[in-house]
Amino acid sequence: MDYTAMLKKINNIHKKTGKGRLAIFNDMRHCALKYGAGYMDYDLFEMYNLTEEQRDTYITRGRNNELIKKYNNPNYTYIFRNKLEFNKLFTDYIKRDFLKVRGTNKDALQSFILKHQTFMAKPMTGTCGKGIEKINLNDYENIDELCDYLNKEGNNFLLEEVITQCDEVNAIYPDSINTVRIVTILDDDHIPHVICAYFRIGNGKYVDNFNSGGMVAPVDEETGEVLAPAIDKNKNLYTHHPLTNTPIQGFKFPNWSEALDLVKEASKVMPEVRYVGWDVCFSTKGPLLVEGNEFPGHDIYQLPEHTPNKIGIWPKFTKAFKK
Repeated sequence: MDYTAMLKKINNIHKKTGKGRLAIFNDMRHCALKYGAGYMDYDLFEMYNLTEEQRDTYITRGRNNELIKKYNNPNYTYIFRNKLEFNKLFTDYIKRDFLKVRGTNKDALQSFILKHQTFMAKPMTGTCGKGIEKINLNDYENIDELCDYLNKEGNNFLLEEVITQCDEVNAIYPDSINTVRIVTILDDDHIPHVICAYFRIGNGKYVDNFNSGGMVAPVDEETGEVLAPAIDKNKNLYTHHPLTNTPIQGFKFPNWSEALDLVKEASKVMPEVRYVGWDVCFSTKGPLLVEGNEFPGHDIYQLPEHTPNKIGIWPKFTKAFKK
């Protein structure tokens, strides 16, 4: 427990609401014990403004951790953290070429580079888009120089063919692959359920991650329509993308039913890991998987700006449990 950070949250809430610090602390403790909400949840979801009934509709860190313990066998989750293992297992769903640099002979590496002269180089493990590079052969003196860089000590890259996203999504922001995070749970009868969906959009970088400068907006999981303005980590709201002026709110994804079928089928590939957040790209080849997350975050799904009725998404989970 980071008590300094917790005290800072308490002070900030005190300044915003005028509530006493001790009262806020006691209410934080109450929410932790009853709903599994940490002090970060309490602040992020503005639980100090919620009734007990409303608080009970939120998926908190504690509840999320319990779902992971129940549905995801830790002996298999490494596959989702290792990009090579994931790509091999879900080859039919990622729909693109890939190659591990370490241990690959120079001829095979050069062959990949010549076939895909612009490609993505991703660290074999990692999150939040950190360390990902978009590489172009023309930026190097020759192919040998590029191979030397890729094999440089300290680098451990997985190379991937660049995904070409569809024109509709590309018009919103062309400099990153803008994915939809679709969360699924495979129930005890191995029937997949789509819980929620959120559009992740780049903003000035090659990645769409919320924690790396991107934005997020809720998507109707049945229709594929973006329901509200996108928000960034500084709580700026955008009905249109700030760099392209293309509308975000109201955008409807093409081939949405195909995307839902994709994640439902993918969720059955490894039944030992049954609670997954899938990052889906809408490409010129149709919907495809970018990656799967065996530890789906819970923070971006129920931000106050996206829940004006103050109702979280926990009821969507409990509905799936009952089926």
